Amino acid sequence: MAVPASVVTPPLVDQLDIVIPTIRNLDFLEQWRPFFQPYHLIIVQDGDPTKTIRVPEGFDYELYNRNDINRILGPKSSCISFKDSACRCFGFLVSKKKYIFTIDDDCFVAKDPSGQEINALAQHIHNLLSPSTPFFFNTLYDPYREGADFVRGYPFSLREGATTAISHGLWLNIPDYDAPTQLVKPRERNTRYVDAVLTIPKGTLFPMCGMNLGFHRELIGPAMYFGLMGDGQPIGRYDDMWAGWCTKVICDHLGLGVKTGLPYIWHSKASNPFVNLKKEYKGIYWQEDIIPFFQSVVLPKECTTPQKCYIELSKLVKQKLGPIDPYFEKLGDAMVTWIDAWDELNPSPDAAPAVKIESAPKPK
Repeated sequence: MAVPASVVTPPLVDQLDIVIPTIRNLDFLEQWRPFFQPYHLIIVQDGDPTKTIRVPEGFDYELYNRNDINRILGPKSSCISFKDSACRCFGFLVSKKKYIFTIDDDCFVAKDPSGQEINALAQHIHNLLSPSTPFFFNTLYDPYREGADFVRGYPFSLREGATTAISHGLWLNIPDYDAPTQLVKPRERNTRYVDAVLTIPKGTLFPMCGMNLGFHRELIGPAMYFGLMGDGQPIGRYDDMWAGWCTKVICDHLGLGVKTGLPYIWHSKASNPFVNLKKEYKGIYWQEDIIPFFQSVVLPKECTTPQKCYIELSKLVKQKLGPIDPYFEKLGDAMVTWIDAWDELNPSPDAAPAVKIESAPKPK
């Protein structure tokens, strides 16, 4: 089961920020108070910057609106999306912590099958602090978990695993469906609690969802850019997936791990499928070319940091996806601007460390 809420001493209090994008009062934090209150929050206010966002008393937080983003980044603020949850990545940019947990404001505390409240943050931390197994699949899933181990036939030379860079959580109640699936299954709810954490194998992409996500900011933060979405852009609701495709390719290249599964949160509100279809329809077509592009990406060995990887990826985006639509030329430029902004706010002593690039260890 997930880490029981009642016995968890808050870990990494001084090493983790919680990033929340929002356009509304954050009353949802009351339910998360037992788990979130010890931590620092970075709230990124989208939409009208003159609107006052109410945050419940007792939380340690900083709040940024569009005026703040423009003031801090100047011309580079063009890389931060407006009127889209992709604005959350500004919180990743200004954080100075080692780890990030990000959650949407319509997500609440879920319960496991025993009725125990799930401390999603504690589970993400557990996932990030234990190794991943991207080079060889373990059929008992997470071998580092209590009560599990590596199965017969798993090479001993691979059992140390890889450092985990991303922990991708799931949702009970409202599933994260695209607009066509929402329209076909308007009443469908996810009631299945699967008590498992999996490492996504090297070379396998996945559709990352940003509403319940943890990551190692120092190792993969510079690549955790949610793209250009929302106001003034031809596409929306692909922000987290774009970040997921980019970071997975880079994690594979750098020998880092990505996990999915526990923890669950309770996703309370279904967004309007007709509005979603308007945002998604180009992406639904484009992804048939985008996915093969990411599947074919090979980064040079000289790319030893996420920054170098991301700059190289931006060139490939413009070269390979640019012919599909001018949007990808603009996106490629924004990716470079994002890295420029990252390096400006995170000078080299604090930047992501270089990683020695090696092939997957070979069984002895």
